[in-house]
Amino acid sequence: MKLKLPHLKVYSVFSLFGALFLLSVSCELPPRNQSAAVAARASNPEPVSIDNEEYVMVTTAVTMPMYVNHDQAAFRRWGKKMNVKVSILGPAEWDVPAQINTIEEVIGTRPTGLLINGTDPAIAQVINKAVAAGIPTVVYDSDIPGSNRHAFLGTDWYEIGRMQGEEMVKLTGGKGKIAYMGILGLTNMDQGFQGLLDVLKKYPDIEVIGKYDDKANVEEAAKITSDVLAAHPDIAGFCGFDSNSGPGIALAVREAGKAGKIKITTVDWEPEHLQLVKDGVIQMLAGQKRELFTWYGAQFLYDMVHHTNPLAQNDARAGITSVPYIINTGLLKITAENVDEFINR
Repeated sequence: MKLKLPHLKVYSVFSLFGALFLLSVSCELPPRNQSAAVAARASNPEPVSIDNEEYVMVTTAVTMPMYVNHDQAAFRRWGKKMNVKVSILGPAEWDVPAQINTIEEVIGTRPTGLLINGTDPAIAQVINKAVAAGIPTVVYDSDIPGSNRHAFLGTDWYEIGRMQGEEMVKLTGGKGKIAYMGILGLTNMDQGFQGLLDVLKKYPDIEVIGKYDDKANVEEAAKITSDVLAAHPDIAGFCGFDSNSGPGIALAVREAGKAGKIKITTVDWEPEHLQLVKDGVIQMLAGQKRELFTWYGAQFLYDMVHHTNPLAQNDARAGITSVPYIINTGLLKITAENVDEFINR
């Protein structure tokens, strides 16, 4: 509904609205863009055009090849397609406190939207701070309990574990010793571990000999695998839950001369992972659709800002968000039968 004030000049109406808006946000952080643009973003139910839009992705381990090749590449392609500025920020190493500090700094710049990698439950408080500051905020990869994020897009990690468990049962005939590893203490990893164990416990001839923390490090995963092989030379298989688990497990199994004999399932599908499947060292990859959850996460931010699909006369005033709350982007199952489709894409 448009308000008609025939006795006032146009610039006077905008001055009145501008004054009212400034009063309403006087206790908030200073806006990044012109106040009229921010006011339109916050309250206008119609699609709007905002000058100098900038969408910011904040992760940790920002140089990790998996993040660079999938998440960041998709985010940049999205920004180019939508003709908006995108920025990717975060520490080079796996450093959650540094990621939190980065988000704190970004909040102060008032970006158009924030796309945050859900690395650890500890980031919930700073996510809530971004939302309270009026910044559209979407979490991707792993959800953050206790956060007020507007939407989450990512993978069902329980399903990752279940998929590995069912494949390992098939590969081993439902018997033998199994070990698994990943980053201990992360919510998504714990869900994955539980999915694996819930499958394996149905098979009394399978013995789970241990859970190990490889710290997302290839050398650490290789060392753990070598130690397990020394203690259990008859082990039937290994399951990996972070991007570096598979290559590390494969390295040690190969050096032991047991490639193909000891079965390996793991997550992610970097070129190295794919080649190890091609070579018969790894039998299955549970691949996340990372390009989907970063691309559509960014699009959700854009749709919130531009009121693409309003559900009420004024969604913000009605206390609703006009994008899906949770999206499960699903998994890829990559084996020797279809690996060429991903190597040659």
